[in-house]
Amino acid sequence: MRSTAATLFVSLLALSLSVGAVSAQTVDGGRGSLPLQVPESYDGDSAVPLVVTLHGYTSSGAGIESYMQYGDLVDSHGFLLVSPDGTRESGGDNNRFWNASKACCNFMDSTVDDSAYVLAIINAVKSEYNVDPKRVYLIGHSNGGFMAYRAAYDHSDTIAAMVSLAGAASTVDRAAPANPVHVLQIHGTDDATIGYEGREIGGNAYPGAVATVERWAGYNGCAGEGTAGGTRDLESEITGAETTATRYVTACTAGGSSELWSIAGGSHVPSLSSTFNLEVIGWLLAHPKP
Repeated sequence: MRSTAATLFVSLLALSLSVGAVSAQTVDGGRGSLPLQVPESYDGDSAVPLVVTLHGYTSSGAGIESYMQYGDLVDSHGFLLVSPDGTRESGGDNNRFWNASKACCNFMDSTVDDSAYVLAIINAVKSEYNVDPKRVYLIGHSNGGFMAYRAAYDHSDTIAAMVSLAGAASTVDRAAPANPVHVLQIHGTDDATIGYEGREIGGNAYPGAVATVERWAGYNGCAGEGTAGGTRDLESEITGAETTATRYVTACTAGGSSELWSIAGGSHVPSLSSTFNLEVIGWLLAHPKP
């Protein structure tokens, strides 16, 4: 288990970088103030989307922002953005983590309720800003992807859509959530940390990318096999449009769909292309609650 933790640390260490200046606004979900990026066009009269990004194991809110660069799109796309920090471990290297599933990445058996914390952050922002209740979104990387699935399942009445990069569902053995949620899994086929085909960490199994999206397609009432959804260039160090999309959108319950973007040859921490953030934010904003 600790060897896996060490692998996660090495693969995500590059993400623990500080970001540039963020807007002065802050919000407190119960664990201290968090920077909140607010679009210049925000006037309080028109409701705007909210995006919450969840970092990977050992990283931070600043780290995922530095890596994915969603803050660059706050003004042009008109959404609120908050990137919280996970809890630090009580032992070992005191790494930050999210208590998302048995597999990843609560290695110290903490009882912290991070699903409730994610909801508390959302509610704190709603209490101070005019958030569109139909456009509350989650994005997570690795452990943060596991956490996004967990929070989307637990709070399906609140979350419209979520994106996981190199994470996995933590609820495949549970009944469907109360409400449909649009989900997008992005995963490198050569991910050696969170396997594309699924694996286990510390004896706790997690599903692969295909199994994850198929399970959520079932949750969302989608029928039939996945269909081709085109190609994209999401990895800057792999030539051409290396990413293929598989979409589960047939006969889905309103407000739900499931999609997989497979990065052929992609690793656990892909070198993201200049359009990655645009593709992800564009997908989210196109998937509100009904």
